[in-house]
Amino acid sequence: MSPPTPPARFRSEVRTTAVLAAPLVAGHLATGLIGFVDNVIAGRHGTSTLAGVAVGTAMFWLPMMVPMGTLMALPPSVSQLDGAGRRAEVGPLFRQALWLSLALGALLFAFLTLSEHALAPMGIAPEVRPSAAAFLHGIRWGIPALTLYFCMRYLCDGLHWTLPTMAFGFGGLLVLLPLGYALTFGAFGLPEMGAGGLGLASAIMMWMQVLGFLAYLARARRFEALKLFERFDPPRWREISALLRTGLPIGVTVAMEGGLFIVTALLIGRIGELEVAAHQIAINVASLCFMIPFGVAEATTVRVGHAVGSGRGAYGVRRAALAGFALVLATQALSAAVLLGGHEAIAGIYTRDLAVASLAGTLLLFAAAFQFPDGIQVLSAGALRGLKDTRVPMFIAAFAYWGVGMPLGAGLGLGLGWGPRGMWLGLIAGLLVAAVLMAWRFMHSSRRAATLAVPPGRVTNGA
Repeated sequence: MSPPTPPARFRSEVRTTAVLAAPLVAGHLATGLIGFVDNVIAGRHGTSTLAGVAVGTAMFWLPMMVPMGTLMALPPSVSQLDGAGRRAEVGPLFRQALWLSLALGALLFAFLTLSEHALAPMGIAPEVRPSAAAFLHGIRWGIPALTLYFCMRYLCDGLHWTLPTMAFGFGGLLVLLPLGYALTFGAFGLPEMGAGGLGLASAIMMWMQVLGFLAYLARARRFEALKLFERFDPPRWREISALLRTGLPIGVTVAMEGGLFIVTALLIGRIGELEVAAHQIAINVASLCFMIPFGVAEATTVRVGHAVGSGRGAYGVRRAALAGFALVLATQALSAAVLLGGHEAIAGIYTRDLAVASLAGTLLLFAAAFQFPDGIQVLSAGALRGLKDTRVPMFIAAFAYWGVGMPLGAGLGLGLGWGPRGMWLGLIAGLLVAAVLMAWRFMHSSRRAATLAVPPGRVTNGA
């Protein structure tokens, strides 16, 4: 049995993780605030616009989670190389990841081009379809930029440099706020485009973010030694397949969890625009809360990967993970308290429609109930990514979210007629099962950490 963790070392690990996570959390909050801006602008434009943006956002992010999660293979790969003192291999790996991100972006663009035709067969309410289709038509042009942005961001995260995530996240927010308002309402001489204007504004913002990030990586002295753009490398299947072996299960896992929320939104979209508008408000607030443990989980991925690369064994790996757990328990307690005490006031920020605000406030109480299981499951998944244990978590996610959460939510919400409240009870159940099983999996996998140190000339490809 490992000796008890010395308090001084543990406190030091908590501080290191907190410093690494703070810009990630801020960057994710900026991303969440982008969704907040979208929803407030749409809600002020009209309930129909808000409902259309809700459905369009769901149909955008459901497939987007697969490439986003797949590219999450980059931070543990980079952090293991960094921990093993093999930074010269980071540049070639990054260039292959760029090829992968371009391919994923092209596939997703083609998918979304066709997806607007699925609104009617999916049973989305007729009054919601035009706005949802317009939003999808606009935002799809930003997809290649978004996949490239994730690639660049994850490179920086894996190198323990997370400030760019925060800077470009808030930079995007500053672009979207005036541009989204102008294109939605028709201000400053621009045409009024409603939900389609918000989609187009989001796409323009994504391209500005990725061009700014590209210029930063090319000019910053911090990255000179990595020679990121030293030469043109053609696609190499060996490196790309290694990323895919680790990343595709992550992508599927992320899509399983995110898909639970997104398909919930689409099913509620079959009920009516009031219900889907209220759900969109509540899920946007819950997503903002989720950005905090998600940022801590990404920092934990890097810290666990670095511990593996530097050969610190099970003791060092578990210390890195426990530091993340300590931070997440504190953040989730705060989020739950805010939601419990301020659910009515928060809902009122989004809409003037009293019926929508009342239902959204009720749903925020359900969001308060799943703060702890949500934090534990995402932190456990992040720690497992640091170990490159990605396949078993994929099956855990499939069971928890689609074997438990979705059948229960659909049964209560649609089968028994409980509406959005029943659907949200399914969300709580799925997250609770995932939290228990993901935490158990990490405790099991971390026992093998002593065998996971990166040997010369190789990056581990996953468990």
